Amino acid sequence: MFVHWGIYSVEGWHEQLQWRRAVPKAEYVRLAERFNPVHFNPDEWLDLCESAGMSYLCFTAKHHDGFCMWDTKQTDYNIINTPYHQDVLAILAEACHRRGIRLGLYYSCPDWHHPNSLNFGRHHQLPQPNPGDRPDLLKYIDFVQQQVVELCSNYGEISEFFWDIPQEMNFPQLNETIRRLQPGCLINDRGYGPGDYSTPEREIPPGTGFTHPTEACDSVGRCSWGYRTNEDYYTPVALERNIDKILSRGGNFLLNVGPKSDGTIPAEATDVLQKVGKWFKAVKESFDAEPFAFDETSGGAIFTRKTDGTLYVHFPDGLLASGFELPCEQMPKTVSLLNNGQTLNAELAVMPSHALLGRKDLHVFGLDAETLATTVPIVKIVF
Repeated sequence: MFVHWGIYSVEGWHEQLQWRRAVPKAEYVRLAERFNPVHFNPDEWLDLCESAGMSYLCFTAKHHDGFCMWDTKQTDYNIINTPYHQDVLAILAEACHRRGIRLGLYYSCPDWHHPNSLNFGRHHQLPQPNPGDRPDLLKYIDFVQQQVVELCSNYGEISEFFWDIPQEMNFPQLNETIRRLQPGCLINDRGYGPGDYSTPEREIPPGTGFTHPTEACDSVGRCSWGYRTNEDYYTPVALERNIDKILSRGGNFLLNVGPKSDGTIPAEATDVLQKVGKWFKAVKESFDAEPFAFDETSGGAIFTRKTDGTLYVHFPDGLLASGFELPCEQMPKTVSLLNNGQTLNAELAVMPSHALLGRKDLHVFGLDAETLATTVPIVKIVF
């Protein structure tokens, strides 16, 4: 579970409100005066996390606007100086550790508030510095370093550190600090130096497997990562398709929600996560397997398999017909639809398309392709 939450949720438009709407800094900072998440309950978030089959949570400690969602000593621009007056990260971290859900932290490299940050119109920077700013890269990096020390020292075990917006500059001391204070923490590749894993965002890389540890990310909303009124929510099947394409290739998937400014997760987002979670829990065993590639595939299928002779046939883009075939010389013990356990029709047969080759295929037929169009079907074949 990815969680984008900050004072931008007050407006309910987009997490990059300050930049995309050119809101002056002096006006934007006043959102902190209206941020009071009196209904924030981390256990409700984690209930939803678990119901969706998720095992860890990554929280936006600081997004591009520079507002800090923890009790940092490096700036007054933080959660303590709001009507809420409480460290939400500390509250969330306690709940995660108590419930055995791993905690990750997101930290934005750009900062639209800090006077020493660079804002000269580059990637996700403001078009120009704010009035009174004193851009100074080394001073800003020292500020980041001190905040990294806080985050990695005061909130228990941190399992991943998610930098955002690569700055195309190397300050190795930042990742070294994370590794020194949190030896078990994985670091992504969007920071100030090489990381442990890649993070494709709202895209599915090509191929049948990943050669490098990969954590793809997307949000339940098409328009925004933070809370947005009148959001266009993705259908559960659209998210299931992307999740299947990543997990079946050996990657992880980070699916985002944006809580409201009162601390609650929108009902629409909750509904999407619960429906995706129901599908995921039914087919999870197919992801506890290794990616596998046939020399030829059938109907857009991708495959995973276990060493015990179990093969999983994934159809992330849906079934094109009511059956499919695979090159196979042995009749399996069982063929079933993993989604619901239904036994499927199967035969070893000479198929017309391969008759001249003189071979037999495993032909699985009689699937209800039309009904299965609203989910990602996965067929389990046990040899």
